[in-house]
Amino acid sequence: MHLFNQLIRPLNTFVKRSVVHFLCAVCVGYMFPSSQSAAFADELVEYKVKAAFIYNFIAFTQWPADTGQTLNLCIYGKDYFGDEIDKLQNRPVNNHQIKVIRTDSIEQLQDCQAIFFSKSVREKLPALLDVIQNKPVLTLADSPGAATQGVAINMALSNEKIIFEINLREARSSGLNISARLLNLAVKVY
Repeated sequence: MHLFNQLIRPLNTFVKRSVVHFLCAVCVGYMFPSSQSAAFADELVEYKVKAAFIYNFIAFTQWPADTGQTLNLCIYGKDYFGDEIDKLQNRPVNNHQIKVIRTDSIEQLQDCQAIFFSKSVREKLPALLDVIQNKPVLTLADSPGAATQGVAINMALSNEKIIFEINLREARSSGLNISARLLNLAVKVY
């Protein structure tokens, strides 16, 4: 609960609405009679919360001074977010605006300031990370072992809560600074 309060306190109404949607989705999830429908509702809730976390990861990251006004948030691989991630489109964050881009083009990754690598591309992760190595890109994932493979922030579901680990070494080698407040909330920092 302490972690939850620390994340919610500095957030804007978007994230607070996401939490309300999360609670509503949990209630709706209990009303589905089949386990398949309940599993779908659980995944929907999970990715709503992950979308809110991504917003905060971006908010607590500092890019180099020459970064433009737009932060391209690219979703690479299968999109489990649905239209939930679209709510970040044009959202202001630290003098920037977020633009959400879904892509399967390795070449387009060069134009991204933040990339969420879907668990559907977990096997290709090392090769994908090589394409953007030493570029100011915040890499995000939700795959086991992704942080040890070089992803800056990796999320996981543990006891029905989203937790995350940070590979600070990789973030810094990419020219990014991650807020100490975010580092304090991570379950592990490499």
